[in-house]
Amino acid sequence: MTTITQASPGDSSIWKIARRRRRLLNQAGITLLALVILSVYLMPMAYGIINSLKTQAQVSDARAPLIPSENVRYEYEGRRYDVYQVPTDDGIKQYALIQPSRRSSVMLDIENPDAGTFEWEGNWRILLPVTEISFQFENYPEAWGTINFLRLLGNTLAYAIITMVGTLVASSMVAYGFARFRFPMKGVLFIVLMSTIILPPAVTLVPTYAFFVKVLGWGGTWLPLMVPQMFGNAYNIFLLRQYFLTIPREMEEAAMIDGAGPIRIFTSVILPQAVPALTAVALFHFFFAWNDFFGPLIYLAGNRQANPITVGLTEFNGLYSAEPQLILAASIISMILPLAIFFMAQRVFIQGIVITGVDK
Repeated sequence: MTTITQASPGDSSIWKIARRRRRLLNQAGITLLALVILSVYLMPMAYGIINSLKTQAQVSDARAPLIPSENVRYEYEGRRYDVYQVPTDDGIKQYALIQPSRRSSVMLDIENPDAGTFEWEGNWRILLPVTEISFQFENYPEAWGTINFLRLLGNTLAYAIITMVGTLVASSMVAYGFARFRFPMKGVLFIVLMSTIILPPAVTLVPTYAFFVKVLGWGGTWLPLMVPQMFGNAYNIFLLRQYFLTIPREMEEAAMIDGAGPIRIFTSVILPQAVPALTAVALFHFFFAWNDFFGPLIYLAGNRQANPITVGLTEFNGLYSAEPQLILAASIISMILPLAIFFMAQRVFIQGIVITGVDK
């Protein structure tokens, strides 16, 4: 004889509370892990921003504090002297270093300057300087004025926008053809297209360089970098094709009933529905073009006026290697525009990445 016991309402409520707590703990754990990973990725950027606001001496000093600061100086008899933390029998005192020496130095107690100077036995180099927080914001105007940032940013922006529009138009048209049309050897052609993704750029570097520079005479111009992008990109075509496949065909059939042709369907039905994917592809290419270094380096050799920001920063790094705070300030300036574009479009950008390739 089997006895069936019915769970009381109190037991079910306990299970619901336990499941809710478990769900909250899982969400908290995932959020904490994401924050840890994000902090690891943002650490180099934070380090660069902090050091770009320091003085040259502080960046070069391994004992300098992490926060941008400068040495406290005390004025005595018309001159200013650095103040150091000096250990004494009464604790740590703050003395101004009047005359440094290897074994003994002349110091002044800044709390009792009327007592005059005295001789302190010891090596002053082991003493820690007294510092105060000081942000060197002038590093940014100095870095901006050192190189022609407007020209570099203008060249980079023109290169990124022109090639972004070209590859977006070409890639979307090719992706539409692979997603909606039937033609002979469609599968073979798509496999050949995808195989170009795994083709190392070093393999095609010499023949493409010889073709563009020696045959066409495009050396020192943007043409070798812009023209190939006008024919699409295999990675972008793949992303857009996967997104186009998720668009219901019923919408196209309705447009056909109204008399729309393939081009009208593409411009009025497909593209408006694919805004997230198009945004993702556009941003992907924009960031690639903004950070492109090797292509402009070899094709624009001899034409410094056409250099993008990446090549310009390399020249700046070579000229001002002894000024790391200026190099970091110039790097931060070059990052402002891409970061601003990404944060303004991140919602649509992430939506396009998530939806692309996922069946609706």
